[in-house]
Amino acid sequence: MILPKRTALGLARSAAVGLAATVLWLGAVAHGQTTPQQPPAASSTARPVGTVKAIAGNAVIVTTDAGAEVRVLVQDSTRMLRVAPGQKDIKDAPPIQLQDVQVGDRMIIRGRVGDDGKSVLASSILVMSKADIAERQAHEREDWQKRGVGGLVKAIDPASGTITLATSAAGPNKTMTVHVSKETIVRRYAPESVKFEDAKPGTLEQIKPGDQLRARGAKSADGSEISAEEIVSGSFRNIAGTVASVDPGASTINVNDLLTKKPVSVKITADSQLKKLPPMLAQRLAMRLKGSPPENGAANTNQPSPQRSNQASPEGGGAHPRGGGDLQQMLGRLPAVTLAELQKGDAVMIVTTEDGTGGPNAITLLAGVEPILTASPNEGAAMLLSPWTLGSPSAGDAATQ
Repeated sequence: MILPKRTALGLARSAAVGLAATVLWLGAVAHGQTTPQQPPAASSTARPVGTVKAIAGNAVIVTTDAGAEVRVLVQDSTRMLRVAPGQKDIKDAPPIQLQDVQVGDRMIIRGRVGDDGKSVLASSILVMSKADIAERQAHEREDWQKRGVGGLVKAIDPASGTITLATSAAGPNKTMTVHVSKETIVRRYAPESVKFEDAKPGTLEQIKPGDQLRARGAKSADGSEISAEEIVSGSFRNIAGTVASVDPGASTINVNDLLTKKPVSVKITADSQLKKLPPMLAQRLAMRLKGSPPENGAANTNQPSPQRSNQASPEGGGAHPRGGGDLQQMLGRLPAVTLAELQKGDAVMIVTTEDGTGGPNAITLLAGVEPILTASPNEGAAMLLSPWTLGSPSAGDAATQ
């Protein structure tokens, strides 16, 4: 599966797994308080959570997770503590001064709304440094790569806490059983967003067959089951077809959908990731989907080149995931393609958000897929592409947020 980069499961772009997790545990430290959507009325209490945008004197401008800006006034009596990612207890958190805070740090503020209704007189502030966040994000991404799986939901049984997941990670499509317990963190992407930080706490009842899902946890010895510590799901649209027309000025592409036999217009946004498969790699992936061995002794797509194991060759030789790993690790390293480079008749696979007021927005577009559509016209896009964006649990050239 693939994550758009730029803003991470871009398996990494500007809101990352670690950053989203940070909000969660910071919220727990703050005794379950959440960020207000708007500054409360004057003289009331406030507990905004957000990222430091600027510092001037004793005032800190914080962009809250709700998108608003709050002016936080640090007083002589304000208690400031440094907390680390994953820290549950603040009793051992070291005190810091305002001069120790930097732009990009995360804050949870408690205080009283000023008379102007736009500022907060802080009584206490918990601070996480951006360096600690970046380290946490890197660890989270690595763990998702090592212990994560992804695919399409085939069946779900909330009563027993099991999800049947279809995945092509190890060759032809196979199924894996995801076990969910009371301790499992369940998240759900917003209908028109695939940013990890926009994902909300969810329930198993929200997950439906056809949804895309990633899970992280302990796998069984044969790889057929996983006890999930965390799952993230969402409903996305998979489009496979040929380009009918392209409008770079309007940032739209019209595609003749092979499944519905109808044209569909897709919007390309700043968060959309456009990639192109080299011909030889497309042939290899097509054979993998059909469960056929590579022809003429071609390199196994599960074995990276020993000379270039950490680099992506022009044909994708060094980008192959190890041990049947997630294909997004390979696809994330593919060369980018611009909308203007796409021509009428080109075969493409696109993962989009659900239709909004302006139609679907592209999450990932993959060109050069003629062999794949021939091998698996109905599920090729669904199995190879991933909706997980910025800050999501994936790797490759996805960018952390």
